[in-house]
Amino acid sequence: MTEQESPPKPTRADLAAAREVTIPDVIAPGLDVLFCGINPSLYSGATGHHFARPGNRFWPALHLAGFTPRLLSPSEQGQLVSYGLGVTNLVARTTARADELTSEELRDGALRLTALVERYRPRAVAVVGVTAYRAGFQRPRATVGRQDERLGDAMVWVLPNPSGLNAHYQLPALADEFRALRTATA
Repeated sequence: MTEQESPPKPTRADLAAAREVTIPDVIAPGLDVLFCGINPSLYSGATGHHFARPGNRFWPALHLAGFTPRLLSPSEQGQLVSYGLGVTNLVARTTARADELTSEELRDGALRLTALVERYRPRAVAVVGVTAYRAGFQRPRATVGRQDERLGDAMVWVLPNPSGLNAHYQLPALADEFRALRTATA
């Protein structure tokens, strides 16, 4: 989809109506990597696409790391499966900010993710957001990178949050972390 064909940006009313909605997972059996966000933003809820908020660097990092042959737009998320990739979230409901989620929701999300992994059996799971991973999986000292634990048979990897609000990682460093995962799953 070109810039000219991009869907219109959600209005304030669209964003308000998107509170508490869910976005379907992009998933299939036997993926190479299942990416797991924290939860969808209101922008994502309004558009129905994962990591859709302008300024989110998930899609550019995915491409720069070599997971996709070109930069995909959020509206092309369905193509991920053809590259052996999928997307889900720890918490399904949309919020304006991730800090609106409770610790209990994140722990419940870790259980939900574990069940998804056991059902769909990806080779690796990449939780996108170290703070959410720490809270959901009760691993307070977890760092970015490969984790010692596994979910079912899947390797577990933690990536930095690709939100434009995460100033600790600029796009080149974020892409490097995504690339390390791609190399480990090649």
